[in-house]
Amino acid sequence: MPRNKDLKRLVRSRMTKTGESYTAARAVLVARDGKSDTQYAGPRKDWSKLAGMKDEAVKAKTGRSWAEWVTALDEAQAYRLSHGEIAMLLSTEFKVGMWWTQMVAIGYERIRGLRTVGQDRDGSFNAGKSRTFPVGTSTLFAMFHDARRRKRWLPDGPTRIRTAVATKSIRFDWNDGTQVNLFFTPKGTAKTTITVEHAKLTSKADVSKSKAFWDERLDALGDALSKSARA
Repeated sequence: MPRNKDLKRLVRSRMTKTGESYTAARAVLVARDGKSDTQYAGPRKDWSKLAGMKDEAVKAKTGRSWAEWVTALDEAQAYRLSHGEIAMLLSTEFKVGMWWTQMVAIGYERIRGLRTVGQDRDGSFNAGKSRTFPVGTSTLFAMFHDARRRKRWLPDGPTRIRTAVATKSIRFDWNDGTQVNLFFTPKGTAKTTITVEHAKLTSKADVSKSKAFWDERLDALGDALSKSARA
C-alpha cells in the first residue's frame, strides 16, 4: 500500500463508501496491507515539524524528545489507540501533566500519520483563532453566552449551547452541523483572551473560510464592546 498522502486518500475513499470514522477506516486498510501502523510515518528528520513542537521544548517539559516518545508509545502500541486513550496512557503510565498529554498525543499522532495539522482523528478539520479584549472575563463571557448580546455581533450563529462553564468555556452546536468551542483566559482584572476552536470542518478549504469568518466576527465583537463601553 502507498504511504502517507496515498494512504490518506485511500482512507477517505473508504470513509465515503462505508461511513466509518477516519481511525476505523485507516485501521482496516493498514491491517489488510499486513503492515504495522508504525511503518506509516514521516521521515525522522521532520518529526519536530510534524509534531508542531521542537525537540528541546518537549524534552524540557516532559523529559523525552520526540524520538524517545515515539519509541515509548510504539512499545505501548499507542498507534492502535484512540486520541483519548493515548492521552490517558500518557497521564497514568507516563505521569505527563494535563496540557502536555494533549501536546504529546497530537504530536505522536501527526508523526505516525494518524492526523495532519489541523485535523482530528475522525478525519475532520478544525480552525483556531484567539483575540484579547480590554474587558473582564465575565463581560466577554456574557457577549457569547447571552443570546441577546450575542446577536449584536454574531447574528447567524449557533443553534444551541451544548455546555457552558461560567467565565471559563462554552461549547456551541453550529447551524451547519459543526461545533464551536470557546475558552476564556483572564489576563488581569480588565483584559481577557478568547480562544475559538471551530471543529468538525470537512476540509482545509473550510479551515481557511472559518478563520476568515472569525476574524470578521471578532472585529464585530470588538466594535460591540466599544459601543457598550460608551453607552
